[in-house]
Amino acid sequence: MNSSVHIPVLLHEIIEGLVTPRIGVPIYWDGTLGGAGHALAIAKASKGKIKIIGFDRDPHAIERAENTLKGKAEQVILVNDSFRNLDTVLTAQNISHVDMILLDLGFSSDELDHSGRGFSFQKDEPLLMTLGDPETYLFTAKSIVNGWAEEDIANVIFGYGEDRYARRIARHIVAYRGKKQIETSGELAEIVKGAVPRFGYSKTHPATKTFQALRIAVNDELGALREGLAKGYERLSNGGRMAVISFHSLEDRIVKDFYKQKGLEGAVILTKKPLTPEPQEIAENPRSRSAKLRIIEKRIEK
Repeated sequence: MNSSVHIPVLLHEIIEGLVTPRIGVPIYWDGTLGGAGHALAIAKASKGKIKIIGFDRDPHAIERAENTLKGKAEQVILVNDSFRNLDTVLTAQNISHVDMILLDLGFSSDELDHSGRGFSFQKDEPLLMTLGDPETYLFTAKSIVNGWAEEDIANVIFGYGEDRYARRIARHIVAYRGKKQIETSGELAEIVKGAVPRFGYSKTHPATKTFQALRIAVNDELGALREGLAKGYERLSNGGRMAVISFHSLEDRIVKDFYKQKGLEGAVILTKKPLTPEPQEIAENPRSRSAKLRIIEKRIEK
């Protein structure tokens, strides 16, 4: 299988959880379009009787999705933007509510392996970690590791990567940059590897949590998630469903707490415990192993 092809995670569970009989043509909002695998499957399950609104911060993902979804739905609207700006875009499109929402918070294989922006510690690329145009960002991964104070770097790695060696890693980063700037992902991976004791990690690469933390910080992923959940739920129709696939504990905790609050307001949490991939899916797509799916249905008393 071509490693650049993104495999949609928990596809069967998404179809089962989101596609329900509805009157008229439902509107499906995909806040993280990626390879459009989920959107295409939902369009097929709906027999084309659906309107799709797809967001992605990567303009290349939007271009690919145009070809993938062409002619598959009654209407397809694709937007190169963050899902945190849902309200502004829907208002511009004169759309008040949507019936299905999906946020797949994982990164596609294309983004990880072929972006050229330093997301992967297995490649030697410019250290950016930006999903969109770097010129539109307040800072990049390169500016963090080369310009931020040691304590701030450590706080980012510990807070967003939950890495117990955060202070040690930050100390090594600052010592290295005293000799030369850190330019690439490969360079940073080697610094982190040298900072962590050999016994500190088993199955994962020692730079995994550092790279996760920097990516989250650069793209304000947790802030975007909180905003996207709130705005998405606000625009969800009565009886509409929201599904979120998370890939690490920080994301899952935010989703779980948000659903719990909405449950107190009358919503129905359809997944008492998060759904996770079956062993066969994990074998076919190892990147799915940490995925957790939570689904909620909005209920408004009339």
